[in-house]
Amino acid sequence: MPLLDIRATKKVVATCTLEESTAILVDKYAAFIHVPADDVISKALDYVFSKDKEFQQYLEINGDHSAPSSLRIKRNVSAKTNGRRARKPSFEAVATR
Repeated sequence: MPLLDIRATKKVVATCTLEESTAILVDKYAAFIHVPADDVISKALDYVFSKDKEFQQYLEINGDHSAPSSLRIKRNVSAKTNGRRARKPSFEAVATR
C-alpha cells in the first residue's frame, strides 16, 4: 500500500532543483501509484512538514510572520498584468483574390 494519498488541489508552478537520483525515484514512485510526479513531490513535502515536531512548533510561534521566499513561483499571466488590459493579438493581413 502506498504511503501517500494523492488528491487534486489548487496548484502553483514553482521551480526547484533535485538531485538526479531523487528525480529518478520521484518518477518511479509516481509510476508506482499512477499519479503525476508533481503530486508525489507535493504530498511527500506535506507528509514531512506534518511529521516534523520542531517545524510544527516553529509554525505555532512564527505562523503569522512571512519567511523570505527562496522558491521561484511562476505567476500566471493575469497576476502579471495587475489589472491592466492585456495586449490584443496582432493579425497579419492576408491578400485575397
